[in-house]
Amino acid sequence: MSEHPSERRRFKRIAFDARTDLSQGAFTWPVKLIDLSLKGLLIERPEPWLGNAQQDFSVDIQLSEDNHIAMDVQLTHEDHGQLGFVCRHISLESIERLRRLIEFNLGDPHELERELGALIEI
Repeated sequence: MSEHPSERRRFKRIAFDARTDLSQGAFTWPVKLIDLSLKGLLIERPEPWLGNAQQDFSVDIQLSEDNHIAMDVQLTHEDHGQLGFVCRHISLESIERLRRLIEFNLGDPHELERELGALIEI
């Protein structure tokens, strides 16, 4: 019996709704954020979709007017109208905001510490 990808997942995903923009070169798409983790995010594929999977993207998640999470991401999969991305670069300020968001949504500081440990191992 083969293992389902979600069973291999090392990072808990949290459903989160925030204004999110995906960009690559001259293109910017407002997208619907489905979920995110310390390692990446899942969005609904925008239409028309003109992204180049061979190049990195930038994503900006607006938590409030002056509070954003920004990261450079790489497209890892496209399934059923959804795009999955892995984080390639994130600033210390953005990772701290993401960490607090995940901690709040997990409700378990020990789970967050396990995830941070797994992130460091990668």
